[in-house]
Amino acid sequence: MKSVVRALTPKFLWEPGKRVYYRLLAQKYRRTGRPYKPAETSKAKQRREREDYFAKYCHGKGLDIGFGGDPITSAAQGFDYEHGNAQLLDGLEDESFDFVYSSHTLEHMVDPAEALTNWWRVLKPGGLLLLYLPHRDLYEKKKTLPSNWNNDHKFFFLPERDEEPHTLGVLPLLIRTLNELDLVVLKVCDDGHTITDPKVHSDGEYSIEAIVRKRV
Repeated sequence: MKSVVRALTPKFLWEPGKRVYYRLLAQKYRRTGRPYKPAETSKAKQRREREDYFAKYCHGKGLDIGFGGDPITSAAQGFDYEHGNAQLLDGLEDESFDFVYSSHTLEHMVDPAEALTNWWRVLKPGGLLLLYLPHRDLYEKKKTLPSNWNNDHKFFFLPERDEEPHTLGVLPLLIRTLNELDLVVLKVCDDGHTITDPKVHSDGEYSIEAIVRKRV
């Protein structure tokens, strides 16, 4: 019923209600903390364990942006809307984290380049930016907005190329946005993905994994 009501509600009425809803949730989470809620990060855990991902890339002090109750490691500091604006990371000091991780969050940012600039800002030299993003052709299975599955998605993503009007290439975006970076990993993650019907939500992993190192 909620999805039907949402679909039939004009955006100018829905958006203020959504803002109030998230403001109330933020107040609650600031009091109680986030409950554990497995999502895309948990879905990738077994594959990452096989690949030794955590031992290779999750060293030291970590920040998980948009963690949604599903942190990359138990020791990583979670940052979500109850903590502030993920595009700006106000209040977080420059060069204060050894790794910065974000799963399925950049597609919600109004300005992905500004978000990446600030995520890079809080990363120490030599640190790693770990991105996990929905792959347009595995998840959206369409080329133009709006998303069939999340109407807050503002961009689609492909690994290596931009495609107007709504798709950003992860690698081109990183190269034109960030300074002094070394690409460590860029790959498609599709473990368990079997559903290709554009009218049916995908199963398994349907993401792009990108890891870049901030040069010393």
